[in-house]
Amino acid sequence: MLIVLTGIDGSGKTTAARSVVAAVRTAGEDALLLSNYAGRRRMSLLSARFGVQLPPRLADAIETVIRTANVLLSHARAYRHPGLVIMDRHLYCQLALREARQLPRGRLLPFILGKLPKPDLVVHLVITPEQAHERVLARGTDAETLEELDSFRAAYQSIPEYARFTELEADGTPDDVLAKLTLAIADAGGTSAAQAAADGGKAMVPG
Repeated sequence: MLIVLTGIDGSGKTTAARSVVAAVRTAGEDALLLSNYAGRRRMSLLSARFGVQLPPRLADAIETVIRTANVLLSHARAYRHPGLVIMDRHLYCQLALREARQLPRGRLLPFILGKLPKPDLVVHLVITPEQAHERVLARGTDAETLEELDSFRAAYQSIPEYARFTELEADGTPDDVLAKLTLAIADAGGTSAAQAAADGGKAMVPG
């Protein structure tokens, strides 16, 4: 079973992905976490450090190469894994970034998406740009403005793939998000791993 998590920066994708995988493993089932980063955070930090802002097209080109390579490697690993697979980010994220930057959608990423196995569920973590911005500032590892986060949120909603996403409110505590996510996984698949996720999530969240 393949689950993909998307959402703007600060929505809690990585925390949620790690939590649900831990819950499944605690319940005695197999789960694999795969991260499809594009190097945006590192490039943002380097740009801030040296005072050099990459042109949007160049930044997108670098990110696209890195993210596409990670996604292809992740799908190769997921193909060989018999249990639950959680992917933190995907090519959908790069398409949304292009929309936010007012860059052409292009043909390559949609083509690759069409050839890759379809996820059983794409969960989009929904959070206000204001709360996401607070989280980004609190972690202190990257720099995203409130305006950029707001634009990114709108961009996600405008890509055609978004119509097939499952929205999940992510403004609560990590335990709240875990409980919602594990139930969504169980509803989507009904496999032993999904049920383990649901049971594990319930066990981790106080009644």
